[in-house]
Amino acid sequence: MILKKITAGPFQANNYLLIDEKNKKAILIDASGDFNTIEKYLKEYDAALEYILNTHGHVDHISGNYEIQTKLGAKALLNNSDMPLVDLFEKQIELFGLPPETKPTIDGNLEDGEIIECGDIKLKVIHTPGHSPGGVCLLDEKNKMLFSGDTLFFNSVGRTDLMGGSFETLENSVEDKLFILDPSITVYPGHGCETTIEREKKSNPFFGEIRFV
Repeated sequence: MILKKITAGPFQANNYLLIDEKNKKAILIDASGDFNTIEKYLKEYDAALEYILNTHGHVDHISGNYEIQTKLGAKALLNNSDMPLVDLFEKQIELFGLPPETKPTIDGNLEDGEIIECGDIKLKVIHTPGHSPGGVCLLDEKNKMLFSGDTLFFNSVGRTDLMGGSFETLENSVEDKLFILDPSITVYPGHGCETTIEREKKSNPFFGEIRFV
């Protein structure tokens, strides 16, 4: 499997393109823009984009959905609990003072525990509310990769002061659902650089005894 990281949009959100070379199929995790780069990689590997998997419904992660859906025909999926954020897409745009964009169409739900398959790519959906009600992480158990959206960052976590956010809920999501995973798993967050489960368990200042040092 080929992994391409594409950082795009005014908030520099990370989008991850996963390409199955053998079956010529691909998945895009989050879509904040830069259609041309996504298309370039797909053409380079002669792959077809099957899914856009949105880790949550905030505008900086879904604003590129419409163009990609329209031009490539990929299905966009999102956890149902974040559909109210999609319904408020235009208001999100206004809130952050961004130029107008077309609201995406969501084609299906990312259900907790579901396995999304695309060729040889298999991603397990882990519902991790807190940053938003329908936030999810996507786990590739075979390759020890976790795409954490805005749930868990290097040395940080997603903000919880937006609609539907809750730090207590986020804390529980990370501790109960992510910190139980294999410590060697590499974490690919929605913003910033990669980290590991082990590192964040030991050093993230939002968790455990380190908060009180």
